[in-house]
Amino acid sequence: MKKCGGQQQIHSKVKKRFKAKFNIKKGDNVVVISGADKDRSKAHKVLSVDLMASRVLVEGINMVTKHLKPNAQNPQGSIVKEEAPIHISNVMLWDAKAKAPARVRRERKEDGNFVRISKKSGEVIK
Repeated sequence: MKKCGGQQQIHSKVKKRFKAKFNIKKGDNVVVISGADKDRSKAHKVLSVDLMASRVLVEGINMVTKHLKPNAQNPQGSIVKEEAPIHISNVMLWDAKAKAPARVRRERKEDGNFVRISKKSGEVIK
């Protein structure tokens, strides 16, 4: 941290002490549990996970309008709708067997790797 005029300024290049461990990975099905797109009965696919910012990009959720300037490939310019990331705490993993959102526990296998297990149904999440 750097003191600048009596205020503290945090640099974006400062490394965090611990890497966050989340139970949500790219390709998982999740349910949005809070926010404008809240629907606990419908699962959506995770497109990407940003560990440093604790954000996920979910298919069809948090759509924003982006205005593109004209260029050589697109001489007219255009308006495009695309997904914006939401905080990882606003989503919950979808349990396909129970057909409901479920919390997750982690168990270590014999070879040392972790396996995610649904607390609702007891099934291993792949």
